[in-house]
Amino acid sequence: MSPRPATTVLALCLLLIGVFAGGPQVFAQTVCLPLPRLLSITPMGGQAGTAVDVTVAGEFLDDQPQLMFSDRRLSAVPQTPADGTAVSGKFRITIPADCPAGLYEARLLTRLGISSSRVFSVGNLPELMQQSGSTAVSTAMPLSINSICNSQMSARSIDHYRFEAEAGVRYVITCESRSIESKLDPVLVLANAAGQDLIVERQRGLIDFTAKVSGSHVIKVHELTYKGGAGYFYRLGLRQLAAGDSQPILAAIRPVRSFSWPPEGLSADAAVTEHQPDSSAGVVQSLSLPCDVQGSFATAADTDVFEFTAKKGEVWWVEVASERLGRPTDPAVVIQRVVSEGGQERLADVVEFSDIPSPMKPSSNGYSYDGPPYDGGSADPMGRFEAPEDGRYQLRLTDLFGGTRTDPANIWRLVIRRAAPDFALCAWGLHMELRNGDRNALSKPLALRGGITTALEVIALRRDGFDGPIDLTVTGLPEGVTASGLQIPAGQNRGIVLLTADQNAPRSFAFAQMSGAAKIGDVQVVRPCSIAAMSWPVVDAWSEIPSPRLLDDLAVSVCGSEYAPVSIAPRDRGVHEVVAGQKLTLPMLQTRRAEFSGNILQLRTLGSGFQQQPQFDVSLTGDTFDVVFDTAALKTAPGDYLIAFYGSAVARYSYNPEGVQKAQQELDAARVKRQAAAAVVEQAAAALAAAASENRADPEKVLQEAQVALKAADDAVLKAEQSHKVAAEQAAPKDTAEIIVSEPISIRVKSAEAK
Repeated sequence: MSPRPATTVLALCLLLIGVFAGGPQVFAQTVCLPLPRLLSITPMGGQAGTAVDVTVAGEFLDDQPQLMFSDRRLSAVPQTPADGTAVSGKFRITIPADCPAGLYEARLLTRLGISSSRVFSVGNLPELMQQSGSTAVSTAMPLSINSICNSQMSARSIDHYRFEAEAGVRYVITCESRSIESKLDPVLVLANAAGQDLIVERQRGLIDFTAKVSGSHVIKVHELTYKGGAGYFYRLGLRQLAAGDSQPILAAIRPVRSFSWPPEGLSADAAVTEHQPDSSAGVVQSLSLPCDVQGSFATAADTDVFEFTAKKGEVWWVEVASERLGRPTDPAVVIQRVVSEGGQERLADVVEFSDIPSPMKPSSNGYSYDGPPYDGGSADPMGRFEAPEDGRYQLRLTDLFGGTRTDPANIWRLVIRRAAPDFALCAWGLHMELRNGDRNALSKPLALRGGITTALEVIALRRDGFDGPIDLTVTGLPEGVTASGLQIPAGQNRGIVLLTADQNAPRSFAFAQMSGAAKIGDVQVVRPCSIAAMSWPVVDAWSEIPSPRLLDDLAVSVCGSEYAPVSIAPRDRGVHEVVAGQKLTLPMLQTRRAEFSGNILQLRTLGSGFQQQPQFDVSLTGDTFDVVFDTAALKTAPGDYLIAFYGSAVARYSYNPEGVQKAQQELDAARVKRQAAAAVVEQAAAALAAAASENRADPEKVLQEAQVALKAADDAVLKAEQSHKVAAEQAAPKDTAEIIVSEPISIRVKSAEAK
């Protein structure tokens, strides 16, 4: 069936089980259609003011992609050898001297559209790449002071490095891994020249020491469980610092839970600093409310105590950030009233603040059967404090994980302020249960096929009592893409944004912006929406814990080369009206562009006011169907609504059939060249046979050169045959379970009185 008019849209949220890592792709049974994913950049960083040659690898990168960054100061061009042809998967990145140190989002623009992101590190120190693992003390790689070494860990191995230290000089060794999206849980070891361990660090990835003797020292790095491979990369830093210098603060990816920090209007630095790192010895620091304090859980069992005065009935909001700052902490807050009795003072508990709950229940097992594999909650505490009496109060702040741990890097921020109702937003690709199980925790780059509607799940963390509705919007979309925001209703924490690519939308790309707007008091407030994605494709959450993070931007593309297999849209795209308490019939259109396994599509309803509509079946063999809503049974109040239908189906999908044709053309061309090379060999052999014995030198040389050319032609034919075989295997139609979302539908429920 030919594609229908451009206004028809479909719906798919795209996932994948088949794995490809930089080489020929093995297309396994899939759960949803393939999406391009950037999995590695080697090396994974560079120094400002230099150019770095990198190699990229990923999934479904079957053409010559374009490497691009969210920050325009960084640029990349394909590496080209002397003949001027681009080398697949290899780029030269130019980093300007004024580029600040930090992490930058990198993506590939491919045939299917924009890929998932991988962070690229920019630093101020000279950088090098470990070309091969130095797995013994005797072969330890020399490392210069004040430098960064990029490396990839091999399985069941230990990398060794050697540097020259001076007695009495302070050095800091850092191993960046999880903070830059690596799967590596590093064990960092400082050893003497003979390789005997001096310091072993298994938690922080940082060793801060002053050399006792001058001479060679050895650094060992290995994965906690000795795993290795493409995802187990790291950046090893060696710095010389003065005795009073602070430890280096390294850039790190942001966990999903950090989307709710900081509160709007909070300054970059706190006004007050805890006056001493350990208050557990009875030292109490006085505060005046409101306040903004920063400090750290610097020592084991560190408890910081603050005292303030409050009047009866005063209401304050208390919030702590530590885990949301990327630290492995679990802060706890207790507020107690200082009570004087008989000349003695005692403390009476008033309130204790617990963790920030997730705005919606996350998956309990890493799958998506009972929730998404994202958790927007945090171990940081937040809550309301109302003073029961005039007087003095003490606030005790401690880390429930810090009983035996000393780490000044475990910082915290404490804010006590008047109520400031507000909200924070975060979104990710919709996850749902499929017939075959949506068991993957996969990033879902917004690489849209023509005619697709894809759904983003949006959560709201409501702060300081805000309970109103939030309207969701997306701006800055590429040509041919529109957005529809399903409102987050009052008192609820979840909404949906639908992105629709017109069937005839051209190949395009843009960085978009998502936001939410709400009326708080008399003020219209707009807040940006953070975007979350999986760092790595996890096809089996029983063997690997999913690792989501926040992205720095929202990248959206249209591939311009593929269409959605099926589209569902209302016959009338206007507003559908119904009187409250009556029934509404929605005529729907369905366009199929693929074969499907089974004839029934089960659909559910997205959108407040209609989500209680029972699941219903639709025939996949028909072109139309009707949906009937009973607003009396649904108890839908008068108002304007935006809804959509979603479900799943199994389609027969052929991956890149054009690639088979291209591979066949390349194979035919290689065979023609091989035939010509064989003819040259035959001619050269005949010329040699006819040459006199004293004149055989030149014919022999010609024959040898022709035989070399024939060998190269044979190799090219073999390579082309292998490429054609892989392309044909990939293009063979396979069952693909897909998430299907309809085009958004506008409904107006009128009151009976206004009938």
